[in-house]
Amino acid sequence: MDLIYWLWLLKAPRIGVKTFYDTLKVFEAPKDVFDAELITLRQSGLFSKATLAYLALKDLSVADKDLAWGQGDKCHIISIIDATYPKLLAQISDPPPLLYVLGNVDVLNKPQLGIVGSRNPTAGGKRITKELSTSVSLSGLVITSGMATGIDGEAHIAALETTGETIAVCGTGLDRIYPAKHRALAHQISAQGALVSEFSIGTTPMAQNFPRRNRLISGMSLGVLVVEASIKSGSMITARLALEQGREVFAVPGSIHSPLSTGPHELLKQGGVLTRNAEDILNELSFESEPCIPLIKQYNGDKDVDNEISELLKFLSYEAISVDELVEKSKLSPQVVSQTLLMLELSNRVSKVGVATFVLI
Repeated sequence: MDLIYWLWLLKAPRIGVKTFYDTLKVFEAPKDVFDAELITLRQSGLFSKATLAYLALKDLSVADKDLAWGQGDKCHIISIIDATYPKLLAQISDPPPLLYVLGNVDVLNKPQLGIVGSRNPTAGGKRITKELSTSVSLSGLVITSGMATGIDGEAHIAALETTGETIAVCGTGLDRIYPAKHRALAHQISAQGALVSEFSIGTTPMAQNFPRRNRLISGMSLGVLVVEASIKSGSMITARLALEQGREVFAVPGSIHSPLSTGPHELLKQGGVLTRNAEDILNELSFESEPCIPLIKQYNGDKDVDNEISELLKFLSYEAISVDELVEKSKLSPQVVSQTLLMLELSNRVSKVGVATFVLI
């Protein structure tokens, strides 16, 4: 593939995704556009005056910045005809012709769950995001989100903490991190997954780009989970796109008095899957979880998980017991108790019956 010609054509003024693909129906490849006479380009009827003026210059140097970035460590620019291009994304009505990827390109074709929500979530929203993201990540799904503050960031962090894989879809060029406070998070994501963007190097944060990037979150994913969102929000745009793309939409219910519950409740009215735990997601997706115990052992740094399980089982019964009580009785740390309960829950040995309350099943 002549990447330089793909970049050159996509950088032309008034060349969007639709016009790009319409052009390839006539000229077959971007290089054919470059090699064509101006009169041929004009007669095609595809291009505006501004586009024709740009094409007439045949200035390939416009791609220099992108090509230079692509030479960096773990930096990739892939086209829709590349084997590493996400197959699910290629099936949507308007897939990006090119993707910029920083990190592991192999993660792009792994089963993914998109998780989105409010930039200003409640404490409860943060907690349920961490719980669901942790469980889903330990089950083997890649967590895909937009690296925004709030729910997005919580989902990425939970995946990273389980040593799982996560993808951040960005609304800027990958030489820019937005929001800037997520610079360290972006570095972790690129090391344990990938940053992805359809925007060329040097693209700054612009409001119109973020709804565009949302179709990538839903397009790469088997389904999209909305935790907290108002009716008019980017998260609801992502959910709508997911429905249009034939993806599953999951929604966490909340208080009828909370403005952040209006989005999920509207999705539930439209047929979204009511989501209380990871099993609701995994069952709907017919996704077979990875074996839990080896994953938890890796997560815990090869601790003796069997001993921790045995210790907790001494105090678990068919009567509900809280996490705090288990910590007090077992003398294990809160983190170890929470992680071990999660493994037992994923193995269908215990069930959560209230806020941080568990029983044997």
